[in-house]
Amino acid sequence: MGLLSDPVRRRALARLVLRLNAPLCVLSYVAGIAWFLALAFPPLTQRTYMSENAMGSTMVEEHFAGGDRARSLARDFAAHRRKSGALPVAWLERTMRSVGLEVYTQSFSRKLPFPDETHERYMVSGINVYGILRAPRAASTESLVLTVPCGPDSTNSQAVGLMLALAAHFRGQIYWAKDIIFLVTEHDLLGTEAWLEAYHDVNVTGMQSSPLQGRAGAIQAAVALELSSDVVTSLDVAVEGLNGQLPNLDLLNLFQTFCQKGGLLCTLQGKLQPQDWTSTDGPLQSVQTLLLMVLQQASGRPHGAHGLFLRYRVEALTLRGINSFRQYKYDLVAVGKALEGMFRKLNHLLERLHQSFFFYLLPALSRFVSIGLYMPAAGFLLLVLGLKISSASTVCLWLASGPPTLGWGELSILGGVGLASLVAPLLVSQAMGLALYVLPVLGQHVAAQHFPVAEAEAVVLTLLAIYAAGLALPHNTHRVVSTQAPDRGWMALKLVALIYLALQLACITLTNFSLGFLLAASMVPAAAVTKPSGPRPLYAALLVLTSPAASLLGSLFLWRELQEAPLSLAEGWQLFLAALAQGVLEHHTYGALLFPLLALGLYPCWLLFWNVLFWK
Repeated sequence: MGLLSDPVRRRALARLVLRLNAPLCVLSYVAGIAWFLALAFPPLTQRTYMSENAMGSTMVEEHFAGGDRARSLARDFAAHRRKSGALPVAWLERTMRSVGLEVYTQSFSRKLPFPDETHERYMVSGINVYGILRAPRAASTESLVLTVPCGPDSTNSQAVGLMLALAAHFRGQIYWAKDIIFLVTEHDLLGTEAWLEAYHDVNVTGMQSSPLQGRAGAIQAAVALELSSDVVTSLDVAVEGLNGQLPNLDLLNLFQTFCQKGGLLCTLQGKLQPQDWTSTDGPLQSVQTLLLMVLQQASGRPHGAHGLFLRYRVEALTLRGINSFRQYKYDLVAVGKALEGMFRKLNHLLERLHQSFFFYLLPALSRFVSIGLYMPAAGFLLLVLGLKISSASTVCLWLASGPPTLGWGELSILGGVGLASLVAPLLVSQAMGLALYVLPVLGQHVAAQHFPVAEAEAVVLTLLAIYAAGLALPHNTHRVVSTQAPDRGWMALKLVALIYLALQLACITLTNFSLGFLLAASMVPAAAVTKPSGPRPLYAALLVLTSPAASLLGSLFLWRELQEAPLSLAEGWQLFLAALAQGVLEHHTYGALLFPLLALGLYPCWLLFWNVLFWK
């Protein structure tokens, strides 16, 4: 404290920070990247463990043996679906009633903001079917959910057959203390969102749906099931939810425990667990798995129907049956036993899952990185901005109180700079961000009328046009106030831009570490070095390559490379355009926040640095 309170020592510290600013920034950035990569190695990873006492062991005996029944029900469901061309609602109602469930339906409809070309839909309407197994040993105060999403182009018949066979098996047991809801949704996530909004009596996305006629208790946990074959070689688990939310780690541990008990092969991000941690192969595979999780979580997309349950404080995950070329294969009985064991242990819960972690990263299914260990990686990157902010603010203070004779030409930059010189760049940059957020959807019909493009293409082209127009407009705005401020007032604008960027990245990192870290890793270097003097073409190229759009494009290439399915330039560009359309659509449909964060926050901030670069 004496160092900070003593004016002489404080001034000496400020001189030291200014003198070593560049080496400290480089060291801090390298330390942040190195810390992140080190998270995949055992010293920074911990073995997963069960924190909830009610689920601390697997001492339950699974009796499910309805594999033949599940396959028969799956074939009947697929036949009726092909015959009707839609979800066979009548057949589902009849089958659920035959196994002793209370059966209800819910109709819903949703007009999308623009046509979804990926799934070829615009005006969406469908019917959800769900059956409730009432708990014989308790009042209907708590419940569990087993859901199967059925899209127009998905082959999930085996999951429906297994769910119905499990419902028949569960109906014959007397130990249930929680209601169990068996839910079949139409149109994938749209049907799931419609049912969740009606169940919790809210409307956050503008969905039109009928009220639910039957309810169970408060939902404690949910499992979404996706199977594409009668046999599976592995079960892949998806944990990333809407806006980067994650389920309680105990739910994932429960899944892994019963997979190990039943001998099922389980994967994360499609990757097997590393077997040898003593060599470099295990940690390198963990780095790939970690990067895949970070990229998926940063996207903010719900990677399965479970992702929408997390919004309502319901712990959930999605299980996908994979049928690949691996030697070991498992039938529906093995998968059913794993689900039975999970639901029996969840049935023991006396309260919601809360004792384990909600913020974590997974380099492997059996290892995790807690929030206290991965946050320093982002902290080191944000420290670069802190050092640059302290340097610029120190210069301002010295100019106000009389700078010492250090011989630095930069100390005279801020002399006489008024706040009026910052108003025009700030307003124009924010106006461009607002236009980027509002105009593509509002002006899609106008663009489609004047150009030979569809509505979805019009939205994407308008996005790109506004984004490119921002490069030409803001860097000339300071001329409006050239009589009120000197031409070299760029330092004041950069100080504001650094503070703006640091605040945004800090807030994003606290809620979605993956997104905050990726944005900081790409944007911080260009933000730190940008200035109107020096090799301006090099700075301009660096700024463009680290812009939000370029970061998104690079993330897509990295994601496919990690999935061992590399893209060509043309394929990457097409995937980039599709990602832009899906990002806007998911924001308006489910409430995903990545698009507004980039359009209203980071893009205007990036334009401020572009303004600094071309300040004359």
